[in-house]
Amino acid sequence: MMSRFSFFRTSPILFGFFLYLMFPDTAGAVALPNITFGIDDAQEPQQISNALQVLFVLTVFSVAPAILLMTTCFTRIVIVLSFIRQAMGTQNMPPNQVILGLSLFLSFFIMSPTLNRINQEALQPYLNEQISQPVALEKALEPMREFMFSQVREEELILLTDITMTSDPAMKEEIPTMTLIPAFMLSELKRAFQMGFMIYIPFLVIDMIVASVLMSMGMMMLPPVIISMPFKLLLFVLVDGWNLVVGSLIKSFG
Repeated sequence: MMSRFSFFRTSPILFGFFLYLMFPDTAGAVALPNITFGIDDAQEPQQISNALQVLFVLTVFSVAPAILLMTTCFTRIVIVLSFIRQAMGTQNMPPNQVILGLSLFLSFFIMSPTLNRINQEALQPYLNEQISQPVALEKALEPMREFMFSQVREEELILLTDITMTSDPAMKEEIPTMTLIPAFMLSELKRAFQMGFMIYIPFLVIDMIVASVLMSMGMMMLPPVIISMPFKLLLFVLVDGWNLVVGSLIKSFG
């Protein structure tokens, strides 16, 4: 088990990875300072520079969860699971905590090969003092870029490269990470909404059938949603909906 002292040894590579994602051109040139607790008057310009670096690193670390979620498969999973809840009309069932928890663990499951590669090629060599910090950042970023390139759509990538780059890139290595990340996010949103549309169709058919039956019986004041919800739940259980949805999500990243 990692001790509390090992955390402070590991934290520079984590801070540096998020810094490298946001500012790849400058992260390697800026050395991350050691973090100590204490308040004292700055006597030299170098001390002021270290304080500003600490402030910048803490600012980057505050948005680190968002950066990690936007560069992994979490976006697609949580949107599709939210579409299921809305299509069934169950309001807050399952709760947000359950959807977020399931999305997070599925993301860890899908991203485990990439995370293991980062650990073996970047984190462990850095902790063993076999490679320097800039080299560790580059090695940690490479598996994430490969994952995003495997999932990004060509249309979104062309759109972002046309906006941010003056010339068309000849190779993947020429595309900056700050251009790849929004293209990857747009691709994930598009795929998630496509899957959400397919999920909505059977539940919409049930709503239409129930509404037609109620109208033919003259029960126009009775909301069709109240009658159709049990049939939606029954259909979802009979077809083993959770296994189908989760299996389709995992296979979509293959």
